[in-house]
Amino acid sequence: MGLASLVVEEQGLTFRENAITKARAYLEAYRIPALADDSGICVDALAGAPGVRSARFGRQTLDDAGRVAYLLEQLLGVHESGRTAHYTCCLALALPDQPLLVVDGYCYGRIGHTPTPGTTGFGYDPVFLLPAAGRAVSQVTPEQKDAISHRGNAVRLLLRKFRI
Repeated sequence: MGLASLVVEEQGLTFRENAITKARAYLEAYRIPALADDSGICVDALAGAPGVRSARFGRQTLDDAGRVAYLLEQLLGVHESGRTAHYTCCLALALPDQPLLVVDGYCYGRIGHTPTPGTTGFGYDPVFLLPAAGRAVSQVTPEQKDAISHRGNAVRLLLRKFRI
């Protein structure tokens, strides 16, 4: 059985539960260090949705563009001040015979009214606006995205924790 053949269901109610479940499953199955991620977008006006269901938001048949359109549909009529959101990334590092290391990284912004084309990003990036950058995540460079993204922030936190 190869490493890619292990399938771990994401059934947790939080990003943390899903990341920990995946990291522990790989560690137990293969006795190798395992780094697992669970991440998504949380929109305040939608009580944190899509949250852990970010990749499955709306109908099962929706692709990234369809999920973005569905999100915008859910936010119709929501005033600018209520369109706040954040990306969350939980990383869990499971090492043999070591305590589990878990960190959360965030990136805060708001949801625009229409997708903004760009050359970087995927998923909800075309509608996730970065106040400091004055544009959507889909329009920043990969280096800029790494410097501010939820995943970049989580990795930097994990590295600091891991060095202790």
